[in-house]
Amino acid sequence: MLVVLGFLMIAVFMVLIMTKRMTPVLALILVPTVFGLFAGGLLWGEDHNLGDMVMKSIGGLSSTAALLMFAIIYFGLMIDVGLFDPLVRFILRVLGNDPAKVVLGTALLAAAVSLDGDGSTTFIVTTAAMLPVYLRLGLSPVVLTCVAGLANGTLNIVPWGGPTIRAATALKVSATDIFVPMLPSLFAGLLVAFGFAWMLGVSERRRLRALDPIAWAPGAGQTIAPSSKTVGGGLGKMLGGAGQLVKVKVDPADSTMADTVLDPDRATLRPKLIWFNLVLTVLIMVMLVLDVIPLPYVFMLGSAIALLVNFPKVHDQAKQLIAHAPSVVAVVAMVMAAGVLTGVLSGTGMVDAMSQWLVNIIPPSMGPFTAVLCGLISIPATFFMSNDAFYFGILPVLSKTAENYGIQPVEMARASITGQPVHLQSPLVPAILLLVSLANVDLGDHHKKVLWRALVVSLVMLAVGVLVGTIPFGR
Repeated sequence: MLVVLGFLMIAVFMVLIMTKRMTPVLALILVPTVFGLFAGGLLWGEDHNLGDMVMKSIGGLSSTAALLMFAIIYFGLMIDVGLFDPLVRFILRVLGNDPAKVVLGTALLAAAVSLDGDGSTTFIVTTAAMLPVYLRLGLSPVVLTCVAGLANGTLNIVPWGGPTIRAATALKVSATDIFVPMLPSLFAGLLVAFGFAWMLGVSERRRLRALDPIAWAPGAGQTIAPSSKTVGGGLGKMLGGAGQLVKVKVDPADSTMADTVLDPDRATLRPKLIWFNLVLTVLIMVMLVLDVIPLPYVFMLGSAIALLVNFPKVHDQAKQLIAHAPSVVAVVAMVMAAGVLTGVLSGTGMVDAMSQWLVNIIPPSMGPFTAVLCGLISIPATFFMSNDAFYFGILPVLSKTAENYGIQPVEMARASITGQPVHLQSPLVPAILLLVSLANVDLGDHHKKVLWRALVVSLVMLAVGVLVGTIPFGR
């Protein structure tokens, strides 16, 4: 009975959030409560009290919530004060009008901004900076969405990002213990993503030279963008792109191309503090890798110092905190609500019963490969369902099964995040819908170009994890 209730609870939870009948926060609270009652739990009393189960689970999530909250505040603040603006201008001035360099630069920019853990922010900044260049040079915007999606999907495993936090929350392990051993996989995935970006850029260079060999001859210094093409999409309208693109001279030092990123006159800019903010950010990243101070406390200190130095007035500090409140509330509420699901699963004995059932049906010969199987399953599973459904519904069951073969929960968590490059291309991810909308790209065209490349990146990350021993194989 517990096995049936457990799988049925997960199925109902997944259907409700995938069909958008409920938000993940509501589904995480209401669905486990109802099924917990059917499993013999009580809303009050000394035995089988659902409230005690949930509170015990939530008690272990405070550090995760703190990490999310202050990481979002910190990186949002760094974008506001202009830490990434010089990087954007530098990239655009260095790249000039070489399509291969422009596309590779797009991937580098997307990777840098992806450090804030927010896909929407990454795509807004990357598209605002690079789409004018693509349209000016006649490059395909689909290439932009492809390389930005690949870079962001690969870096989506940062410990303050969604999947790693969800895996840590669901399995009650440290996000740092998941992420740091996966750095070789992350670097390998980024190298593959950058390699794809370079090859796409070279392909675009050949295409443009075939269209107009004279204009695109080496050293010609000018390009022709299709004069019949209108700048469209959300960002095109933001840029006032109702007119047509015409033949232009492109100067690598053209500052007008560099100033199309974020508003260069926004009140939150702090150009005199750029070096301070850079040093502070580097120190935080070093602390992340060294793991000498708890990561949530690192970001709490970093956010406090950054706010105090960049915004000395109390009114401005409060204004900055309020500006990032929507993102913070949504994510932290999700983490706290997840405590209901994980608490009911474990407290009622559902997860134990389900894992035992899986142990009985999985051939013993496949048991030692459960971690690798988890990584492979995560690729299609997180594309066709949300991260919430996979990490809170499926991963705990797989992890409990893997424990019978000596595979630790943290190792299962590492394997589970390797499918993120593919997950980020899913139509269930709002950020990717924002990306294709801003670039005026059809989602189907984006998928044709990005999906198989994202699959390769995921498989490379999984393979490197196995090779370096952070993901067990055949234990």
